[in-house]
Amino acid sequence: MRLKRLLKNLEGIDVKGSKEIDITGLSSNSKTVVPGNLFIAKRGFTSDGSEFIQEAIDAGASAILTDLYNPFLRKDVVQLITKSVRPLESKIADLFYGEPSKELFAVGVTGTSGKTTTSYMIRHMLQKLLGPIGLIGTVEWIIGLQHLPSTMTTPDVITNHKLLREMKQHGCKAAVMEVSSHALTQGRVDHIEFDIAVFTNLSQDHLDYHKDMQEYAEAKALVFSSLKTASKWAVINGDSPWSSIMIQNTRGSIFRYGIENPADLLASNIELSEGGMRFTVSYKGESLPFSSHVIGRFNVYNFLAAISVGLLKGYSLKKVLDSLCSFAEVPGRLQQVINGRGLHIFVDYSHKPDALENVLMTLSELKKGRLICLFGCGGDRDRGKRPLMGSIAERLCDDLVITSDNPRSEDPQAIIQEILQGVNDPDSVLIEPDRRLAIEKAIGRMKPEDILLIAGKGHETYQVTALGKIDFDDRLVAQGCCN
Repeated sequence: MRLKRLLKNLEGIDVKGSKEIDITGLSSNSKTVVPGNLFIAKRGFTSDGSEFIQEAIDAGASAILTDLYNPFLRKDVVQLITKSVRPLESKIADLFYGEPSKELFAVGVTGTSGKTTTSYMIRHMLQKLLGPIGLIGTVEWIIGLQHLPSTMTTPDVITNHKLLREMKQHGCKAAVMEVSSHALTQGRVDHIEFDIAVFTNLSQDHLDYHKDMQEYAEAKALVFSSLKTASKWAVINGDSPWSSIMIQNTRGSIFRYGIENPADLLASNIELSEGGMRFTVSYKGESLPFSSHVIGRFNVYNFLAAISVGLLKGYSLKKVLDSLCSFAEVPGRLQQVINGRGLHIFVDYSHKPDALENVLMTLSELKKGRLICLFGCGGDRDRGKRPLMGSIAERLCDDLVITSDNPRSEDPQAIIQEILQGVNDPDSVLIEPDRRLAIEKAIGRMKPEDILLIAGKGHETYQVTALGKIDFDDRLVAQGCCN
């Protein structure tokens, strides 16, 4: 794209150099710059971004967006000077990729737990009803027939707009995106025009980043305040005590779903078993039965969120339910480990208190023998949730194994000790910092009717330690221990 065209509708930029150059792409990471790119030099927590400009130029950047003119740069490199770089980054990304969110039916899903499963449910439903649907989330990015491993729940703003454009080019009719609180406060979804934003729930997490739960909730609410007209919809879990905060600044229309409180969409007559679930769905005076092989009361809420999106898209309740009944499992979300010994082993991503409690309560309802729980907590993350998770696991399981998750730079033993602060009887706990050995020992304790939950890492195929990232997949390790 010609730089002149890109800058046409942008204000507050002083251009030092020619506008007649071609821009081949955008980058805010000097290590990913290719010739002809516009490099966006943002201030960070420990940097003003300027030290990466020369590296970007050496890699071939033909233009730089920055907040300070440098007269000593090469004269053939165009400098775009603005007072504040970050707000312009999202606008430039949106314009460069042709405002892709306006051409797609865009759904954003936020909340502490359930984002991934709900996003997959929505994609499954819309794919049945509309055709190809893109996905940006924790597990993967789906663009047409391409499945790419994800690097984080919500990528940077340039990547987001680029992925949305690629979805459109590959024939996608809609895009479903997981939206994290970090992404919202850092502007990673700015200028993405969501048609529907979904709130699943809120519980303690990321308090290493947000100072308290109020700030965390307000961060989540940003996606709903981005809805500017009544033609956009805020889909809200009406049973969450945080629901009012989510919608206090939205100009979108509000649609509530729930089980306990009055709502636009309700589930009742809920029956849960190890074979799945059954419940009645009620909407505008119509009530229909729904069943699924997916297990867990928390997944009833996830289904309700997905059903809400289908209804607001204009489909009948029957058509929406018919499209969702074939939904299966999500990688690493209460995923059963198939093994030759017929042991009941589940792997789940539950790495926060509320998620762990929900999964353990679900499995408690299904157990015929003992419920064994193996988990750890991630290093360099919210330390306050560690004793909470220890307390929850001790209360809800019969046998507890505490191990490492992704310790990162922290000492695994120190993390385990903080988990144990929430345990009343630490002497009854099996402690094994080596996660592979912990899984092996937990499986060794199992009897045929027992259930083992391996929690915390879910779909992840690696473990992050102080020495770096190593290959590690709970599902494969558990299968190997059963041979």
